[in-house]
Amino acid sequence: MTIYYSLTFALLASEMFTFCIFVAPLPFKIRRKLFRFLSESQTVAKVAYGLKISFIFVGVLFVDAVQRMFRITTEVEAAKSIGQGIQDVRAETSIAARKFYAQRNVYLTGFCLFLSLVLTRTFLIIQDLIHLQDEYAKLKKATADNSRNNVLAGDQTREIERLKKDLEALKEQARSQAKEYDRLADQYNKETSQPISDKRSD
Repeated sequence: MTIYYSLTFALLASEMFTFCIFVAPLPFKIRRKLFRFLSESQTVAKVAYGLKISFIFVGVLFVDAVQRMFRITTEVEAAKSIGQGIQDVRAETSIAARKFYAQRNVYLTGFCLFLSLVLTRTFLIIQDLIHLQDEYAKLKKATADNSRNNVLAGDQTREIERLKKDLEALKEQARSQAKEYDRLADQYNKETSQPISDKRSD
């Protein structure tokens, strides 16, 4: 395997490892910290930029591998159609090896490109999921706070109503006491024939 296909295989292996980390059942706090680091880190951004450039080269290798595979397949079919066939075992083995290597390179580069798309989409989906879970937690907390405030407001309303009733009762009691005082004052005036206007004013 040539050096660039070896690097492509290493990139494919790293993509598989990263995908396993993405889909691993991690706790929510750890997952949120991990994806926040991946989305905000400048170092990760530079690495991602370099990977984008490397995927362009992998795409070129993919196109070249596909063309080479079709060319080898066409050569084999042309030789068979002419009737020459492949009589030499070494030649036949060489053609089969070339075809195998071409197909291997197509699968290697193709899976590398495909997994890069899967990783990108998975990363975005998990980010949206984390964002929605954060929003859900905030709404849940806000709902709990509103419920607590509503309970407190209900208690305060009941307390206000009770105090209003007590105030009305006190006013009624004060009016009745004032009437009773006036009645007793008038009765006292009649009995003693002395004005107590000063006492009333007090």
